[in-house]
Amino acid sequence: MSVELEREFTFLMNSLPADLDQFPSKIIEDNFIPAESDHPVIRIRRNGDAYVITKKYPENSSDKLGGDSSRMVEHTIELSPSEYAALNQLPGKRFKKRRFAYTIGDLAAEVDVYLGDLAGLVVIDFEFDSDEAMAAFRKPDFIGPDVTQDDLVAGGMLCGKKYADIADQLLEKYNYHPVAGVDAYDEQ
Repeated sequence: MSVELEREFTFLMNSLPADLDQFPSKIIEDNFIPAESDHPVIRIRRNGDAYVITKKYPENSSDKLGGDSSRMVEHTIELSPSEYAALNQLPGKRFKKRRFAYTIGDLAAEVDVYLGDLAGLVVIDFEFDSDEAMAAFRKPDFIGPDVTQDDLVAGGMLCGKKYADIADQLLEKYNYHPVAGVDAYDEQ
């Protein structure tokens, strides 16, 4: 099992970058458990050809929810394909996305294009190796609003929802409209 601290900022993307297709990508499928939780923190994930189970929560949170979402603790266990298949049968809340390993100048980022029921939502994450690098970060001008601390777009809150379930809140809070053309990124 690995335990790591993830330092990350998350922003909405108002459109797909014109050069997105030039970057490598993979399909990610998440099943958040337990299904009856309002904000599950355990996920069973297919990450391209890799399989894991992860518990993810804010570093400074005593109750495993709330706290600073820019600093997340991740406990991850690798799974074999058969272990994944067995665990993924558990009832949970699911979503699917295509993740691009994207770069902007010398900044590495991940662009998540949500598919299926959440089609229209696109976010970009920037991860950092240190607190100093995180503090020095300046958001590129073409990136949308910072949603790092907004539970509305947290994986555990998005799972099991449709874009229509969050559309009004995204519009009211961020003047965010669904991004067109995302269906082209689903698995063929």
